[in-house]
Amino acid sequence: MPKVFYTERDIEDLHNRGVTSLVVNDDVVVTDLGRERALKLGFELVREFDQPPSAPVRPYITEKRSPSAATSAAAIPPASQPAAARLAPPPPDLEKRVFDAVLAKLGDSVDPQLLQVIIRRVVRSIGGK
Repeated sequence: MPKVFYTERDIEDLHNRGVTSLVVNDDVVVTDLGRERALKLGFELVREFDQPPSAPVRPYITEKRSPSAATSAAAIPPASQPAAARLAPPPPDLEKRVFDAVLAKLGDSVDPQLLQVIIRRVVRSIGGK
């Protein structure tokens, strides 16, 4: 399996997208400048086996390709984008419906303000406003 290298720019790109940590293993290498940039940004570099077994699976961290090597979606003409990228935006009341459903299911065991922030981020990440 080929190794994936993360440079200073890759770490900055990940940080700008809101990623706060990266799992590093034998197939994932962070350059020296990348490590320095991660340290300055407060970006966490985690060894693969340092995570406790109950840690959530974060596929956006263990992605095996370099962000700088990937073609940005903005550079791809709309007709050649995957069907999922061309889907209609979510309905405007989606945040409220999801919020109400989660609150009904979890009740008082969840902080409503935190739940609202999480739902807003998810809806924005799928193309909502």
